[in-house]
Amino acid sequence: MQCCGGELRPGDGVSWTLLEADPEDYADLVGRERADEIGFREEHHGQGDGRVATSVEVVSIAEVHCRCGAPPGAADRVNCSVPDTAVLAPVEETDGWARARPVVQFAGCLVTARRVTGPVEGAADRGR
Repeated sequence: MQCCGGELRPGDGVSWTLLEADPEDYADLVGRERADEIGFREEHHGQGDGRVATSVEVVSIAEVHCRCGAPPGAADRVNCSVPDTAVLAPVEETDGWARARPVVQFAGCLVTARRVTGPVEGAADRGR
């Protein structure tokens, strides 16, 4: 999952610092089956700790929207995604913002990408 910091379209080359994702972290948000397909997530805090950027080409983008609410038995006012309420909306481009949808809130973008060999020309650490 990624909230894009800048415009992003299929076919764009980007250079992102990627971390292995734990599908369990996304199961409530996008459902178990879709979560099992998520292998990596973008690290938003830079390359530190010896991490290097990975060059990828964006294949597809889907906005993820879901209902949010306090989990059962929660004593605080923390809102979490409500399981089985995700709406994935394929888009041709994103800038990290999404059109408001009734009943659900924007949670981020699910980006499908493929690794490319070598640096992506003109790609920044967190963008294109």
